[in-house]
Amino acid sequence: MNNKEYISELAQRSGYTQADTQNLVAILVESMMSAFDAGDDVSIAGFGTFEVRKRLERVVNNPATGLKMLVPPKLVLNFKPNASVKERLKNGRGVE
Repeated sequence: MNNKEYISELAQRSGYTQADTQNLVAILVESMMSAFDAGDDVSIAGFGTFEVRKRLERVVNNPATGLKMLVPPKLVLNFKPNASVKERLKNGRGVE
């Protein structure tokens, strides 16, 4: 499902116009980004938790050349689904 399809579905289910729904989604994403910038986690009840984690620097091998390279530390976004989401996917109800 792409963004346009998602907005259309959400607008239909909520009863808002697509423009209003697009604005609400944009506000949601912007507020989540602000929380991530501050290093805070974002929990959505019944869905899961988005958290910012720091990946440590590590040494990797380039498979083409065999040379070792140092990968610098970086921040990554991680998602931990709620138990009900895990169960739903496990039972195949979330996949068509």
